[in-house]
Amino acid sequence: MIPHFTLRTFRDGDEASLVRHANNPKVAKYLRNIFPNPYTYDDAVWWIDFNKGQKPPLSSWAICVDDCVVGCIGITIGQDIHACQAEIGYWLGEEYWGKGIASAALTEMTNYAFEQFPALQRLFAGVFDSNIASQKVLEKAGYLLESIQPKSIIKDGQLYDGYLYVKLR
Repeated sequence: MIPHFTLRTFRDGDEASLVRHANNPKVAKYLRNIFPNPYTYDDAVWWIDFNKGQKPPLSSWAICVDDCVVGCIGITIGQDIHACQAEIGYWLGEEYWGKGIASAALTEMTNYAFEQFPALQRLFAGVFDSNIASQKVLEKAGYLLESIQPKSIIKDGQLYDGYLYVKLR
């Protein structure tokens, strides 16, 4: 059974929980370099303030268990000729891995994105070839592997193949 979770906006008071779950090299391992590692209290304050400035419909949500932030999920809508698509990304604190929360949150966010952003025709996620867990999360949420992009990711000086997963409206 999937533990009860909610998607909600970020708010003041989330800093400690955000740092507790984000400040983990295993969490940062497969995320973009823009994700701070180590993840500090100041990083949490910045992220919460940034998200408080969003106007509906929201593009980023806190993943919460017992009203504590344990992860994040969001979309980045394409610009110009790519405005019909958005990249979706997520992370979850290590103690919640393997419990079905990520797939359920991804399904919920996918439905929300297609409902709230009518111009979106496709959502996509890029995944490291060695991030098998995230590939399974995407597949459980109905995303299909569209392509494998050889040597398209570099992280900590190591090259990875990128797996591009897609879900169409």
